[in-house]
Amino acid sequence: GAYIDDAKITTKVKAAIFDDPSLKVFEIHVDTNHDVVRLTGFVDSEAMIGRATEVARHVAGIISVQNDLTVK
Repeated sequence: GAYIDDAKITTKVKAAIFDDPSLKVFEIHVDTNHDVVRLTGFVDSEAMIGRATEVARHVAGIISVQNDLTVK
């Protein structure tokens, strides 16, 4: 069902973010609801906010990315 698909997407997005050398931080939280990914948490720069969106969008199965990250 949708919950399993959302959980898979969340796992894939988390892995993609962690694997990106410029985003290897644990303060980015990922939540997926009906194939829409929401990113929350704190990063070091505006550039990281954009990069996180870009990385998440490349994960298969996502309809859109809602980025609510904040620069700390």
